[in-house]
Amino acid sequence: MTKQHPRRLFAARLVVGLAATGAVVAALTGCASATATGAGTPAATASATPALSGSITVFAAASLKATFTELATEFEAANPGTTVALTFAGSSDLVTQITEGAPADVFASADTKNMKKLTDGGLIAASAPVDFATNVLEIAVPPSNPANIAAFADLAKPGIKTVICAAQVPCGAATVTVEQATGVTLTPVSEESSVTDVLGKVTSGEADAGLVYVTDVTSAGNKVQGIPFPESSQAVNTYPIAPVTASKSPELAQAFIDFVTGSVGQGVLQDAGFGKP
Repeated sequence: MTKQHPRRLFAARLVVGLAATGAVVAALTGCASATATGAGTPAATASATPALSGSITVFAAASLKATFTELATEFEAANPGTTVALTFAGSSDLVTQITEGAPADVFASADTKNMKKLTDGGLIAASAPVDFATNVLEIAVPPSNPANIAAFADLAKPGIKTVICAAQVPCGAATVTVEQATGVTLTPVSEESSVTDVLGKVTSGEADAGLVYVTDVTSAGNKVQGIPFPESSQAVNTYPIAPVTASKSPELAQAFIDFVTGSVGQGVLQDAGFGKP
């Protein structure tokens, strides 16, 4: 056997060692590059936002029926696999239901007073409510306006059958504010628990006039005639929305709130006659 010179043997081993080290460095560099780009790794898909799914129940003021029905449909279309159930009533009635344990994920009130009742009761986080719209009163009369109503003061004339909301309901509280600001005291033939009930009395011919929101007149179309009055500016209602703390689907609830307060929701609300918050 031929015996190699010690220096040549050392040089050969050095070359092999350097080649192996280069291969390891190249392999590590390739791994780092693949990780940085996320190609073919689970980390690339882990950052994607998971699709929303499930169902929520939204309790909303009666004056929001048309707009929230439309928004719920659009939200479901934008988020396949989600369902939005809607319950409409006077804000004070909805507060009572939620307080008594009715399952709700989102509450949208026609005023800040009723929302505060739930925040004070710990049913909604104090920092959660977001204002998303405003509304003002308008006089609704039958299309032919048989009583010749032309101003707010006309509603107090003898013989005029006027219907208003009860004082605990936001539209009723707004009515009281206007009465106090104008010095005109109304003597209604009935006080209803929701603005839609007031509108129903007018459209059915049971009342000569009713005090509702401008948005209700708009949604009623040719079923009523709307009579604006300047004193309505004395009682602008602000609408807040918030997730209920007991919600079993808080992420979906917040997503719906974001939809209402976002560009789509604001567009639908403003088209219906609501003002900006």
